[in-house]
Amino acid sequence: MTAGPLHYLDFDYSDDEHGHGSFDAMAAAAPAQLRALQDEVARVLDWAHAQFGAPGPLDEGAAWDCELQGVREVATTLAVRYRSGTGLELHAGAAGEPRVTLSVTLTGTPAFCAALREAFALEY
Repeated sequence: MTAGPLHYLDFDYSDDEHGHGSFDAMAAAAPAQLRALQDEVARVLDWAHAQFGAPGPLDEGAAWDCELQGVREVATTLAVRYRSGTGLELHAGAAGEPRVTLSVTLTGTPAFCAALREAFALEY
């Protein structure tokens, strides 16, 4: 089943001595792109659930598992001024729009990894 290309998530792949694979991706979005990022993460997880059932520990027989993390950050610009003999002065400027960074790690059996690569055209 081809699930289509990904626009936000760029997965890195590694495997372990048991043949299990791990796909890690992190993506950040400003408010205007956040819904699209969330939808893309959900699309990958929906695909995995539909194809391989519920996530769970691989050592207990599950085909795949996942870990999700998120951070919301608001950047504040700083006016930086150097004064001879006293060092730097920092003055907070205006706060920017919040950015949300989502991280997803998918681990799975060799069959899960192969299917994920094919479904989302991941190259490794």
